[in-house]
Amino acid sequence: MGADVLVFAEQRDGAFKRSAFEAVAAGAVLARRLGGSTIALVAGKGICGPSAALAGYGADRILAAEHPLLERYSTDGYVAVLAAQAKALSPAVIVMAATAMGKDLCAALAARLKAPCAPDCTALEIEGGSVVATRPVYAGKAVARVKLVGAPAIATTRPNVFTAPAPDASRAVKVETVPVEIPKGALRASVTEIHRTSAKPDLTEAAIVVSGGRGQKGPENFPVIEKLAAALGGVVGASRAVVDAGWRPHSDQVGQTGKVVSPQLYVACGISGAIQHLAGMGTSRVIVAINSDENAPIFQVATYGIVGDLFEVVPRLAEEVRKLA
Repeated sequence: MGADVLVFAEQRDGAFKRSAFEAVAAGAVLARRLGGSTIALVAGKGICGPSAALAGYGADRILAAEHPLLERYSTDGYVAVLAAQAKALSPAVIVMAATAMGKDLCAALAARLKAPCAPDCTALEIEGGSVVATRPVYAGKAVARVKLVGAPAIATTRPNVFTAPAPDASRAVKVETVPVEIPKGALRASVTEIHRTSAKPDLTEAAIVVSGGRGQKGPENFPVIEKLAAALGGVVGASRAVVDAGWRPHSDQVGQTGKVVSPQLYVACGISGAIQHLAGMGTSRVIVAINSDENAPIFQVATYGIVGDLFEVVPRLAEEVRKLA
């Protein structure tokens, strides 16, 4: 195996998620420490043009796997492409974002390559020539440092934890098209249609999240936190109890069985802080908790805590934020 780092950069409809740029930047740091190059791989249809943007985030080479059957994600198709490039390039490390696609892809790829895999990492280092990953375990109650023995070492980066620097406009890399061979019938399952249920940004990509819990007392009261989220330029999340009660859709759920978020700012309104919820937002940069119960577990992880009635506190916060706009 060489010292290069292969980064799978996820795109949807020709647009890259911020987490893809974060993964490329994280891969570039590892490549420098290993003394190798950063190779970005993009799979899809009509992706050569947009892929050039990855150079600004640290990609030394950009490979585009173009094929009609790759227009929409399928585990079989994308694993076949990644496995073929891993065999051709012999990278020391393979990195991708810990999105829904990345989580599915990294596990299948690790099984195909019989390679070590560390999912949902919050830090990646090189020690003695090996990758050492830091990742939350036991629902976020502990943090493990895991040494990946063998190559390629596969790791996924938690969105919003790794920094994607401002793109370097002076970097220009020619996009190389790589051959793709997908035999007819090789895809055991394929996406035939996609229905978008919401136009709002994905929770996992949001820099600011305002979440509501059972303290909202009912779905009719969620406009209270929606107004704060709008004032802050953020998105609305919810606890599992709220989703189970049917107050909010599952796509809004933050937690171990929902979405794991790591925003710059997380505001928890009327959320007690069950361990399942803390596992989904514990790596947020700044946590603000608003709860009438001063003994609520959420205050143990909060950067700032407000003990009070959310129906009084949240509207006043939203008003003050709007004044600063």
